[in-house]
Amino acid sequence: MQSASRQFLQRLIPPIPAAVRDEFAILSATRLQKQSRALFLAMFLTIPFVLYASSTGAEPWIRYGMPLAMASCCLIGFISLIKDRNACGSPDLARKFIAEATFFSATICVLVSIWCVLSWVNAPADMQLFYPFTLAMGSLTTIYTLATIRLAAILNIIIGIVPITIILLLSGDPLNWSAAASLTMVTTFLFRLITQQNDQFINLLLLQNEMRELAHTDPLTGLFNRRVLGEHLERQIAEQDHQRAFAIALVDLDAFKPINDQFGHAVGDQLLIEVANRLQRACGKNGIVARIGGDEFAILLSPDSAISASACADHMLAALVPPCIVQDYVIRVQASIGIASWPRDGMTANSLLEAADKQLYAVKDHATETQAFVSKNRQKLRSTNG
Repeated sequence: MQSASRQFLQRLIPPIPAAVRDEFAILSATRLQKQSRALFLAMFLTIPFVLYASSTGAEPWIRYGMPLAMASCCLIGFISLIKDRNACGSPDLARKFIAEATFFSATICVLVSIWCVLSWVNAPADMQLFYPFTLAMGSLTTIYTLATIRLAAILNIIIGIVPITIILLLSGDPLNWSAAASLTMVTTFLFRLITQQNDQFINLLLLQNEMRELAHTDPLTGLFNRRVLGEHLERQIAEQDHQRAFAIALVDLDAFKPINDQFGHAVGDQLLIEVANRLQRACGKNGIVARIGGDEFAILLSPDSAISASACADHMLAALVPPCIVQDYVIRVQASIGIASWPRDGMTANSLLEAADKQLYAVKDHATETQAFVSKNRQKLRSTNG
C-alpha cells in the first residue's frame, strides 16, 4: 500500500533530476517572483468588488473580515516581492522562496475557499453561482502562476477547487451540476497543460545541460577540453597577483601509437580513460586536468596548490607508474611532462603554453637521446661479449 502511494506521488510530483535541480529552482523562483507581483496586485484590486457582491445573509466576519484578510495577505505579498528582488540569487534562496510561496499561496487559498463556500451557503439561489465563478477565476489564475511548482499548484486545486465542486455536485441542482462539470473539466485541462509544460521545461534544461557539457568536456575521458582550459588560464592570469604564482603542465604519453597498433583503438581509448582518472586523482583539488589532444593532457595548478611546480612532474609521473590493466592486458605507461610557471615563464596564456610545450619536447628529446645511448651501449656490450 505504501509502495503504491509512493509511486502515485512520484507520478504526480516527479523528482527534479539532480543535474538541473539548482537551475530549475532558480528559474522557477524567478518566473514565480515576476508573475506573483501582478497576481497579488490584481487580487488586491478585485477585493472591493468582492466586498460589494458579498452575500447579505452571511455573518459580518464572512462578508467583510475574510475579504479584508485576503486583501491584507495580497498587499503584504506584493510589498515583500517589491522589496526583495534578490530572492532567486542562489539555489538555496530560490528553494526557500518557493517553499514560502507554496505556504503563502495555500494560506490565501484557504481563506478564499472558506469565503466562497460560506457565501454560497448563505446567498440567495439566483446569486449562488457568482461565488464558484469568482473562486474559479482566482484559483485557476493562481494555479497557472504556480505552473512550475507542482506541489503548490496541486494544493491550490485541492484547497480551492475541490470543496466548492463537491458542494455543487451535492446540491441536487442540474445547473450546479453543469457548473461543477465545467469547473472540473477546465481544472483538469489546466493541470494537464501545466504538467506537460513542466516536463518540457525540465527536458529543455536537461538538453541545455547536456549541450553545455559537450561543449566543455572531452567526450571520451570526461575531462575538461582545451576551450575550458583556456578560459581557466585566462581567468587566472587576469587576477594579476604576482604573489600568487601558478603553473601549467603538459603531459604527453610516450609510445602511445604502438599501443594502439598492437592492442587496437578500443584498448587505447580505455587506456586514455585510465590515465585521465589517475591524473585527476593525483591532481585532486589542487587544480584542473584537461585533455587537449589525442594522448596529450594539461594540468593547471591553482595558486593555492599543495603541489609545487618543481614537484608536479614527479607527482604526476608517480601516479602513472603502476601498470594499467585494460581488457586483461597489462600495459605500462610512460609520459613526458613540460611545466611552465606564471609569471616567470610567460605573462600570457599563449606564452605559458609555448613555454610548457618547449620544455615537454626538450624532455622527450632528452629521453630519446638517453634511450638511443642505452641501446647503442647494449649493442656494443653484445658485440664485446660475442
